[in-house]
Amino acid sequence: MKRALRLQPKARLPFTPSRRLVLRGLLGGLAVSVALPPLLSLGSRRARAADDGFPLRFGLFTWGNGNLPDRWVPAQEGEGDAWSLSEQLAGLALVKPDLTVITGLSCKVPNIVPHGSGNAGMLSGLALDQTTGEDTFAGPSIDQIIAYEIGQDTLYQSILTAASNVNGSSYNGPFSRNPPDTDPYTLYERLFGATFREPGEEGLVDPTLGLRRSALDAVMGDIATLNARVGSEDKIRLEQHLDGVRQLETRLARLEEDPPSLESCARPATPEVSYPDLEGRPQVSARNRVMADMLAMALACDQTRVFGHTISDPVSDLLFDGASAGHHDLTHNEGGDQPEVHNITLQIMDQLAVLIEALRAVPEGDATLLDHCVVMAVSEVSLGRTHSLDDMPILLAGSCGGALKTDLHLRSTGQESTNRAHLSVMRALGIPALSFGEDDGYTEDGLSGLEV
Repeated sequence: MKRALRLQPKARLPFTPSRRLVLRGLLGGLAVSVALPPLLSLGSRRARAADDGFPLRFGLFTWGNGNLPDRWVPAQEGEGDAWSLSEQLAGLALVKPDLTVITGLSCKVPNIVPHGSGNAGMLSGLALDQTTGEDTFAGPSIDQIIAYEIGQDTLYQSILTAASNVNGSSYNGPFSRNPPDTDPYTLYERLFGATFREPGEEGLVDPTLGLRRSALDAVMGDIATLNARVGSEDKIRLEQHLDGVRQLETRLARLEEDPPSLESCARPATPEVSYPDLEGRPQVSARNRVMADMLAMALACDQTRVFGHTISDPVSDLLFDGASAGHHDLTHNEGGDQPEVHNITLQIMDQLAVLIEALRAVPEGDATLLDHCVVMAVSEVSLGRTHSLDDMPILLAGSCGGALKTDLHLRSTGQESTNRAHLSVMRALGIPALSFGEDDGYTEDGLSGLEV
């Protein structure tokens, strides 16, 4: 497995998969086992805190099929009153002071597979992996890279959600996709159900989870021996598998501790049990709003410091309100200046605004939750009709504890790599990143105009 990120010397990336093996040990005199996935052969980082002591958080907002660049790019550059939102960004007017629009960057990977190449390049910094004949990410996506660096001390290393039924684009590595939660009620039960505790409140801990942790402890001695016997590919697979087990251990430890004393932490309103399609159209707006509120509270309660939220997948034919056909269909087949595609982009930006406003509504000390966040919003192409990877849409919201400028339109005129934006974001979060990307997309430089 590749990894686009190169760090200052410290630990390695997480764990992964194995022919079927079982590690065995003893627990209270009884034999216990932890199953491993098929093998072919036979370190925690701490998140940087803001100056006021609140943890920093990262969010990834994604949508499919790009934008219309001629209506997306603001006419003026600069900060504050020097620039105005473009036509397609008008729905973000209320959050403009917290917004940065980055334009002119290119996703520098071979554009071989429409949508797929750009998706891998934008989210992992690496070219799409086609070595097995099946397309996949060559390494972890940016949300999981960051989650591994700053998400080790929370109940959930990351939380992934979607406002429609999607596959998602969060990867631990090749063929290891992380499916998002698409049902608001199920997510609510997981995050704010019986085991959730507000500060000072008693909660319930599932006793079977403690047994699972004890079972893992009983066989950990065999894991190092096994790891030394398998090949490099199996080491990666084994690590990915065991990383999930380690995340379970972390959740168990957090459940047994008192919840952090965070004044803004509160159980959000219970969502509807279901959000059925209305006349064949998903309730994107309704699902997005309740997901946004739950994500905001999950961050405020320090259940996680990393989230990913998806509106639609690449190549999605999601039927948006007012559209006569699916989104991807319209990007290729609607004529003229594509008014329906334009309207869909407006709707997507409205959903982003809802998320940003939910984060901004939560007070933290003398600032807000959003002030302690950076939310990156991206798509896998720019102009959907041509699958272009130039002038990619990138939006940031939040100053990440004052490390990043806001109320800014920053435009590149040299078609630099989109990985420069990723590098700036990771450094703002306190990740000691030396470089990001590979080949033409490799960079050791962030965006100086973005960084404070």
